[in-house]
Amino acid sequence: MTKPSQLLQAGIDYPRDWEEFVTWFYDESVCLSFLINLRWPSGFICPHCAALKCYQVDSQLFLCANCRKKTSVTSGTIFDKSRISLRSWFAAVWYITNQKNGVSALGVKRLLGLGSYQTAWSILHKIRAAMVNPERDKLSGIVEVDETLVGGVSHKSKNIEHLYEKKAVVLVAVELIEPKGFGRIRLKQVDSATAENIQRFILDTVEKGSLICSDGSLAYIKLGKLGYKHKKIVHSGSSTPAHVSMAGVHRVSALLKRWLLGTYQGAVRVKHLDYYRRFSRQVSPFD
Repeated sequence: MTKPSQLLQAGIDYPRDWEEFVTWFYDESVCLSFLINLRWPSGFICPHCAALKCYQVDSQLFLCANCRKKTSVTSGTIFDKSRISLRSWFAAVWYITNQKNGVSALGVKRLLGLGSYQTAWSILHKIRAAMVNPERDKLSGIVEVDETLVGGVSHKSKNIEHLYEKKAVVLVAVELIEPKGFGRIRLKQVDSATAENIQRFILDTVEKGSLICSDGSLAYIKLGKLGYKHKKIVHSGSSTPAHVSMAGVHRVSALLKRWLLGTYQGAVRVKHLDYYRRFSRQVSPFD
């Protein structure tokens, strides 16, 4: 049986299909060895005292020869204290990161042969949380910013407050690449599209000095004082439709709604929406 290390030497750094996944991770011991090498590629380092010498108590547990504290290979990871095997976790990670349109908890349940939908749901959300890089760079250059509504249809209500009760407000920022390309994106759910929420979103996601392209809302009027350049695009009365003059944010908003309807049939609750927006750009937790 070919080992992952042999495949790595051959220039294959990630299973390209299910057959390769099975070849890589054919039992639990191989998964443990892979995780140990991934966590300590140059050998064990004690997280408590940084000592290099240790004793392996069992397949997952290491005892530091200096401070005598024990460290599990899964501690501090999404696999810690889980009853699910590492092989099943790895299969879920591979499956999720290889699906262009995302996956549902029901799909994970079927893949792993789990008896509980809740267990599959928990696995899915832990992996989503791990896919976000907290040290990622902010957007820069030319950035379009807008807000969109996600959720069910308002039932014949013309009152804007009732409309917001039915839908979630999502702020969208898209980095533009000249001449017509789109780069990185950021999404954030807020309680309402107020100037304070929009300005905080921009400060958190866009480098100062960047050019912010927005509609004519007064929420963006103070961007100059915050250290940004600002290009206001007024859509009212314009012969150019909004989806043309601000194509980036409108395309991302449309794709987000289509994806939620297609993969999850629209059955995403507002309180869980921030978990799903993490799939706006999928990366492997093994990277």
